[in-house]
Amino acid sequence: MAELESPVVMSKLITFLSSLLERVAESNDLTRRFHPQKISVFHGLSRPTISVQSYLDRILKYANCSPSCFVVAYVYLDRFTQRQPTLPINSFNVHRLLITSVMVAAKFLDDMYYNNAYYAKVGGITTTEMNFLEVDFLFGLGFHLNVTPTTFHTYCSYLQREMMLLQPPLSLSKSPKLYLCLNEDDQSTPQQQQQELAV
Repeated sequence: MAELESPVVMSKLITFLSSLLERVAESNDLTRRFHPQKISVFHGLSRPTISVQSYLDRILKYANCSPSCFVVAYVYLDRFTQRQPTLPINSFNVHRLLITSVMVAAKFLDDMYYNNAYYAKVGGITTTEMNFLEVDFLFGLGFHLNVTPTTFHTYCSYLQREMMLLQPPLSLSKSPKLYLCLNEDDQSTPQQQQQELAV
């Protein structure tokens, strides 16, 4: 999508993604008391002091990856949460999941990308930790990295629609899990995929 190349659109995308991920993390923090959540290598010992917005801005500034990487990283996060229901995004793991998903997306999509040591510095973690996060993330995705053009377009359309609506934050008690549920079967028609869109 050519409009992703615009700095204004990218700024809005980063703002919306950070808002969405913060709402999901806060919601899952509240439900942690009632639903068991698995601890993993993605969990920090404490909540990072940097906001999700600032963290995404930092990744955007220093990663130098293509704008499409952020949409694909969102697809990966969605797939990861669907495949790992006992490991929901929360305030203890959102930052590590973000840096890992963007790095994996850059490696899969871009012809030129930085190594794990560079992404570790951008993310504020050690290279060893970045390596462990990458391996766990890939296994968590079941190595399902390919994003079809139809899936990419569907996610872009969803993000564009949501950014234009600028909906007020959802009530946290309403929905503890927020993610897209897309059928990536290539035989699905666009109408069927639109029907499968759920937030």
